[in-house]
Amino acid sequence: MTRGRTRLRTRREFLKFAAAAGVVCPFFSFPDRALASQDTLKIAKWTHFLPEFDAWFEGMASDWGRAHDIRVSVDEIPVEGVYTQAKAETKAGKGHDVFIFPWPPAEFQQYAIDHAGIYQMAAGRYGAIPQIAYKSTLNFKTKKYFAVADSWIPTPLLYFEDCWQEASMPYGPLAYGSLRSGGRRVRDKVDVPCGLALTSTLEGNITCHTILYAFGGTIINAKGEVRIDARTTAALNFAKSLYQDAGTSDQLSWNPGGNVEAMLARKVSCTMGSISLLRLAEKQAPEVAKKIRIQPPLLGSYGVTAFPHVTNCSVVWEFSRNQAAGKQFLADLIDQSRTIYEKSQGCNFPTYQKAVPDLIVRLENDVQADPHSKYKELKDALHWSPNLGAPGLVTPAWMEAFNTFVVPRMFARAVKAELSVLDSARAAEAEMKQIAEKWKNI
Repeated sequence: MTRGRTRLRTRREFLKFAAAAGVVCPFFSFPDRALASQDTLKIAKWTHFLPEFDAWFEGMASDWGRAHDIRVSVDEIPVEGVYTQAKAETKAGKGHDVFIFPWPPAEFQQYAIDHAGIYQMAAGRYGAIPQIAYKSTLNFKTKKYFAVADSWIPTPLLYFEDCWQEASMPYGPLAYGSLRSGGRRVRDKVDVPCGLALTSTLEGNITCHTILYAFGGTIINAKGEVRIDARTTAALNFAKSLYQDAGTSDQLSWNPGGNVEAMLARKVSCTMGSISLLRLAEKQAPEVAKKIRIQPPLLGSYGVTAFPHVTNCSVVWEFSRNQAAGKQFLADLIDQSRTIYEKSQGCNFPTYQKAVPDLIVRLENDVQADPHSKYKELKDALHWSPNLGAPGLVTPAWMEAFNTFVVPRMFARAVKAELSVLDSARAAEAEMKQIAEKWKNI
């Protein structure tokens, strides 16, 4: 989806436009001649779960381009195609000027400019770099910021209240143990299984990594060492038992968004995912939406925790032909945090909390929700959402494992009994060691 962007004819017209629209001054000040000489900005962006957000983004980018006398094009890429597209562009050394990922692009950091200047200028308005942004975009060895993280989407548990009442759990399962025991009763009584995604999709990736981390496991520890141990096998044993006691075979064959479709069709009793699921229900099936509840992630041995469903990370490529405009666009995007939150219907939380200071008030009184207080369960989301790569900073090795679905494949092998739990863990360990070896000096 590409749009050509027309130009304003004079600087005076731009100033009038900015005053009328209440445009906030950009973090970067580029000479008119510099911007005018680079008259095209090409942006690639992952396709949002809510089409309305993408429509707004295109309009916003168009307005920004007109205001800065630059033609802007926006290409939307389905999430499952983002990794392949980024690899193609970096290999070719050409493509878009700005590339917006739904996760930290640590693997591509050698092709990115240092984005520290954008963070530095944002600090004057919103304070220090938030931890989720710091840990998602910094190469600790080089001290280079390979991206800018302006927003993120939490991953709560979404469940049907009426289904879980059948298990005497009207407030849903609170821990992984109660998910298994309660899920078994729900399936036995009303023939509705649990719906945690276990496939090689974004949903499956986040779900499997979250379960692993909740049990205290990780594929790479804070020292950068591959670590497959008893905590890993405990997570796999849990997933296998949950599938046998309360699951459905569909969990192992869902395409991207399969768990969302299953929830909207009331084929499953719960899932982990973005609240875009609930927003779609509110729009398409209000009676279904009324029965869906939100709660924080399940309690595991490592506490209440779930990886972000999305960490919106934007990159200006080193080979970009319009780096100056790309920097300014990303700097201005941080100033749009409130609007991003609103246009995403509350899905995209700001990394800079000061950019949306009334966030909790909004969550406690959401006009679309029934009841209006439904979304208040997300008020502590920042506290239970570690960065991808936790317990350390995100690394290229961690992200290559993420993007090649090492962990979901490990879970699937164990759940389907293709390999024993231990052998599945060992196979994943072997894959991880090869990946870690490739990136050990970066």
